[in-house]
Amino acid sequence: MTRVAIQPEMFRWARDRARLDNLALMARFPRLAAWEAGETQPTLRQLEDYARATHAPVGYFFLPEPPAEPLPIPDFRTVADRVIARPSPNLLDMVYACQQRQDWYRDHAQVTGQSPLAFVGSLTLATSPVEAAAQLREALDFSVEERRACATWTEALRRFIEQADRIGVMVMVSGVVLNNNTRPLDPQEFRGFALSDALAPLVFINGADSKAAQMFTLAHELAHLWLGQTALSDVSADVVPSNATEVWCNQVAAELLVPMGSFRAELVADEPIGATLKRLARHFKVSSLVILRRLLDAGNIDRAAFFAAYRAELARLREIEASGTGGGDFYRTTASRVSKRFARALVESTLEGRTLFRDAFHMLGIAKTSTFNEFGRSLGYPV
Repeated sequence: MTRVAIQPEMFRWARDRARLDNLALMARFPRLAAWEAGETQPTLRQLEDYARATHAPVGYFFLPEPPAEPLPIPDFRTVADRVIARPSPNLLDMVYACQQRQDWYRDHAQVTGQSPLAFVGSLTLATSPVEAAAQLREALDFSVEERRACATWTEALRRFIEQADRIGVMVMVSGVVLNNNTRPLDPQEFRGFALSDALAPLVFINGADSKAAQMFTLAHELAHLWLGQTALSDVSADVVPSNATEVWCNQVAAELLVPMGSFRAELVADEPIGATLKRLARHFKVSSLVILRRLLDAGNIDRAAFFAAYRAELARLREIEASGTGGGDFYRTTASRVSKRFARALVESTLEGRTLFRDAFHMLGIAKTSTFNEFGRSLGYPV
């Protein structure tokens, strides 16, 4: 039986990198401890299986030492003001997948004669957050008055995504890598990222994060696009970042969703905080987490009270979301994961013969022609 010579540390690297349960991995590969100790070597089939299990390219195992895998985009995530050193394979693969989709859409936009989007890179950090938010609000048609037509803030979030799609931003929301439900994304690792491009701007939102947090993430990443900046973020309404760009994007996001002038006008003296959250979340059609953030910004609560209230409210909202989780519609979910703008363009290009079915399947994360055809029909294309 032929075995392949692999440096023992490569097995440990792959195990640590994948962030998988060690006991489960050991149970699946009983000889793993011996491989890591250099006592024996795997067969090529065993190595390929181990590479798949750890989501590592099999070619990497033949390197003399673990490779450096820096993120291909600027990383604004911090822990105690230090950049996080090692991205997970799930995060890396998601960034690569979105970059591939963006590259495809940029070529598509050029072929179909689309014009560059003027708003991308139209602002700088010198622009006041209030002015920046006003420009985003006008471009997106996402004023408080417009949102009042929505029954709930979750409906307002859907409208927010649709309005971003309308002006040319591909908004992709997924909690897993492609359509692989065995590879969930970790909201503790990142909440979203923006890939800036004048023809193919893209925002990715970690769908594993609470829906209540996703509206703020979207607003934050859109602010990055208005700066013309590609970036990975982990900020949310409860984070006060030290990075000047992230501070600005947070301020713009908060002002876009809940203008401070309007917010102050709606405050009621001595109202219990629970009543305030419920009333103003309904009035502004945002989650109660954003209202809490604005109470802090307005000076109505101190930081200690804010963080305690935020944690309690987030736990309550996650419990509600968990109780309502269902299977959902596969085709609608897939469109959300790749954005309707991208999905429509890709299906049309594939049906017209400009894109290979193989490439379309890969970018959509599907495997069968029948699935692709049904997906096309769900988007309104006669397949």
